[in-house]
Amino acid sequence: MKVRVGVIGTGAIGADHARRLSKVLVGAEVVALTDVNRENAEKVKANLGLNAEIYGDGHELIAAGDVDAVLVTSWGPTHEEYVLAAIEAGKYVFCEKPLATTAEGCRKIVDAEIAHGKRLVQVGFMRPYDAGYRLLKQAIDDGEIGEPLMVHCAHRNPEVPEAYITPMAIQDTLVHELDVLRWLLDDDYVSAQVIFPRTTRYSHSKLADPQIVLLETAKGVRIDVEVFVNCKYGYDIQCSVVGEEGVANLPEPVSITTRKEAKLSQTLLTDWKKRFIDAYDVELQDFIDGIKVREITGPTSWDGFAAAVASDACVKAQETGQIEAINMPPRPPFYG
Repeated sequence: MKVRVGVIGTGAIGADHARRLSKVLVGAEVVALTDVNRENAEKVKANLGLNAEIYGDGHELIAAGDVDAVLVTSWGPTHEEYVLAAIEAGKYVFCEKPLATTAEGCRKIVDAEIAHGKRLVQVGFMRPYDAGYRLLKQAIDDGEIGEPLMVHCAHRNPEVPEAYITPMAIQDTLVHELDVLRWLLDDDYVSAQVIFPRTTRYSHSKLADPQIVLLETAKGVRIDVEVFVNCKYGYDIQCSVVGEEGVANLPEPVSITTRKEAKLSQTLLTDWKKRFIDAYDVELQDFIDGIKVREITGPTSWDGFAAAVASDACVKAQETGQIEAINMPPRPPFYG
């Protein structure tokens, strides 16, 4: 039996996930769609040749009897209400980040899921499914470099639109590091500081770019993350873990080396979707496979909450220029 999936929000990400589920992955079929712009849903249905019902809103889709699981890929501020509705209906739900736009909203989802008594929510943090990050995680867990002491990271985009402003460097960009580094180190953050170097001339008045975020973990690991979203040269994700006995680096994406016109060169990516395209496939397949055995194992509501708590502290550190405490409550036993 295939898992019958409903997709809430058929913009770029929702349409791409619907394509994956119907054309690439196994064990699922898209049976329902909805979007605030009905034409978007109709276009996705036609382009993919789906035998899917189009609903008036997300609540109607969640209530549909033939929908086993829900993908929430709509506008961020709608995520909380749809995830809560799915939990109330007892349906599995995959929610793209953010889980909610506030830490308080994320905590409501955590509490609702615990009250339900079963894990139903997977958050769309894809980096733990990336092959390179998994190799890095294995090296750390196997003790190949000894205990981690420091982590150096960079998150660079070639450019961003003018609507992208200073807090979004945390909320939209750093949030991926905030999640994946907790997973890599099996640790939580206790403080954050944000430093602003000289601003690039390719930025604008409402965006301080680049930024350097300094984090400290409960185990004493020190982390620095460079966020530079107008770097011009490409989309570049770097992560180097310095341990007591060695250094482990995130592998570069596969690219051929060319010798031409007296130059030795490799092509760099410019599109974030291409950098993590395989990870998107793996994470959604994992979600579908988990539903079939009634035990999903991907990033949890608690992970979404933890990222939101850390993100709020980092934004506050942007505003104050001070080292801000990250007050993360103990993880409930429900989440292992």
